[in-house]
Amino acid sequence: MRVFLRRARRRQRSVLGSTCYRSAAYHPLRPWQVRERWFRPTSLGRRGLDPQEVREFLDRVAGDLATVYDALAESRRETDRIKSALRRWQSEQVRARNEGGHHR
Repeated sequence: MRVFLRRARRRQRSVLGSTCYRSAAYHPLRPWQVRERWFRPTSLGRRGLDPQEVREFLDRVAGDLATVYDALAESRRETDRIKSALRRWQSEQVRARNEGGHHR
């Protein structure tokens, strides 16, 4: 169980990235947490919420969260790709400028 929790924390950090300024005590809600959440059944007949509706809602929320986390991860990969391309371009520009200055 400890290994699972450590891996989950590592995955959480990678999803949040280094630009997250939240407290270390904050743990974002993950899709699996929503899917595994159960509500106590009502003890008095038909009072309370319909468990089937609650389950369907939680499954829908979990699916939405998974979609958001996937989009966030893709966005971060794209951002990293663009930053890397910009750094390469800037390096080439500096190199070209320095080479041009030596020929004068």
